[in-house]
Amino acid sequence: MTDTSRVAKSPTDELPQDLLDLAGALRSLPLEHRQTIEPLLCRVIDSTRRRRRILHLVQDALSQLRLDMKYLLFDLEATRRERDEFRRQTEQD
Repeated sequence: MTDTSRVAKSPTDELPQDLLDLAGALRSLPLEHRQTIEPLLCRVIDSTRRRRRILHLVQDALSQLRLDMKYLLFDLEATRRERDEFRRQTEQD
């Protein structure tokens, strides 16, 4: 691989070890074979990174949804308590 940044690990964009091993094995091939296989490997690496980013986005969205649900349930319970208290006050009057 000529572009080392494509295979470099970063905390959020880490590649599976088998892809890194494949990239290392590709570097040892003769240039004529490497030129044929390298674009395919780059596409696989790009799609892997894209899937990881999408997975992280989905996980973040689910975490936010869970938090929003907790706030909504808290608000619902508070509203019900207020409603029940108001009913008690109106029945006493």
